[in-house]
Formats: sequence, C-alpha cells, structure tokens
Amino acid sequence: MMILITRDVMNASNSNRDELVARIEERRISAIIRTADERLASDAMRAVVAGGFRIVEFTLTTPNALGLISEFAKDPDLLVGAGTVLSTQQARDAVAAGAGFLVSPIFDRDVLTAAHELGVPMIPGTFTATEMHTAHIHGADFVKLFPAPTCVRDYVTAILGPLPMLRIFPTAGVDADNFVEVLEAGAAGVGFVRSLFAPSDLADRDFAAIERRASTITSRFAAYAKEECSAAGVN
Repeated sequence: MMILITRDVMNASNSNRDELVARIEERRISAIIRTADERLASDAMRAVVAGGFRIVEFTLTTPNALGLISEFAKDPDLLVGAGTVLSTQQARDAVAAGAGFLVSPIFDRDVLTAAHELGVPMIPGTFTATEMHTAHIHGADFVKLFPAPTCVRDYVTAILGPLPMLRIFPTAGVDADNFVEVLEAGAAGVGFVRSLFAPSDLADRDFAAIERRASTITSRFAAYAKEECSAAGVN
C-alpha cells in the first residue's frame, strides 16, 4: 500500500510539473528582479506585469522574496518563480510560498531532485555543453545559460547543433533588441534582468519607463509568436 501511495504522489507531482513546463514553453519570456529593496521589487514587478509579462521571478537575495512570491502568486494569470535557489530548504520554502518554478545560477543535483519531488520545474545554471548535458541527463526541465556569452544567439545555435534536445533559457545578455533572434536560434525562452529593470529606472523609481519597456518586449514577442504560428500553419 505504501508503494502505491508513493507512486500516486509521484505521478501527481510529475503531472503538475509537466503542466508548469508547458506554461513556460508557451509564454517563453520572463521578468527577473534582483534588488535590495522589497518595496522597489514589488512596484517594479507590478510595472512589468502591467506591461504584459506573465512569467515573473523574484531572486531569493531580494528582501522578503518569499513574501513577494506569495503576494504575486495570488494572481492566477501569473506564473511566479524563485531565483537563486541554492539549497533544498530554499526550494521547499519557495514552493510553499507559491513558486511555480525554481531557478539557480548553479546545477545542484539535490536541489533538482527536491524540485521534482515538490512538483515544479527546475532551471539550473549552466554554461558549457558538458554542464548543460549533465543537467539534462539528470532531469533538468530547462537549462539556464549563465553567465552570458559574447553573442547569445550564436552560442545557442552552436550548442543546439549537436545537442538539439536541450531546452536552453538564457537569462543574461538578452534585451529588447536581440531576444527575438535568440528565440529564433532555438532558445526555449529568455529572461530579462537589467535590460528590463534598468538600474537608473530603479534608482529613480521610474515605473512608467519600466512598464513601457515591458510593453515593447511583450508586443515584439506577440508579433514573433504570431509569425511563428503562421509559418507552422497554426491558426
């Protein structure tokens, strides 16, 4: 009986994770904030949500990140993630707060296992082909490209040539001007950090500028997605 219960729980976790992976693959663009000011993080993230982003990530280095995750996760239209997850305890705390996916600058097998047991996707940080493949064979749902290479598009193209099974998610070196070409190169998605939350705008609390930048990105993504569907013959 215990084995059956364990299998049922595992199947439910896998089903939930698959659904969350599908949502990430559909939405593909993520807003990621890292700041030392909780209120600033909240207000800036609300600006990008107003600008059309539906995947948002709070790094755990942000004060009261778990509270912010819990607050934003109340919106059923948002998929909220936790970034800079470095331990299994942080993974458990983030999911308990409402995180629907976990991101890390490193690959830690224990954290990956914990994420899957909790039923959420894990996006570990990788840079080389070996690191990406290692994370993949251990079950990583996506691999975060970090830090950024000189040309993200060319790097993604080069990696996917021999390793087309990878779902690469660059989160550095991506901006409003180059993200479409990165997606066209085969990236599963892209994350925006400083290129979306410009340090000068954060310092000035210019949330209108942040919202305008977010709107520009989401509009360009919508146009790209429409063209992609047309090319694939999907209405």
